Amino acid sequence: MTTEASFSHLDIETLAGWLDGDRSLTLVDIRDPQSFAQGHIPGSLHLDNAGVAALLEEAPRDTAMVVVCYHGHSSQQAASWLSAQGYGEVYSLDGGFTDWQHRLPSRVASAG
Repeated sequence: MTTEASFSHLDIETLAGWLDGDRSLTLVDIRDPQSFAQGHIPGSLHLDNAGVAALLEEAPRDTAMVVVCYHGHSSQQAASWLSAQGYGEVYSLDGGFTDWQHRLPSRVASAG
């Protein structure tokens, strides 16, 4: 019997509310480094293949994890994989960073 890794879809309004409140969560952005540097959701960590091992070691498995990509497609695969690694509450941000930036332009951070 195989266990299907599961994640939930998360809308932008809910994530914005969580970030405004005191909800404990790990926010990971899986876009390319240049796109992340140009703009990302404040508080998010850039995650690429090189950083996966560190994330698995450091991110608490009892804290909600939200995965962000460009449009909300790739994040679904990443969220499913992270769920299979033992994270109990994993979300994929619907619409991704592109939708976040379009709807909440004042809530975009950049490096530099």
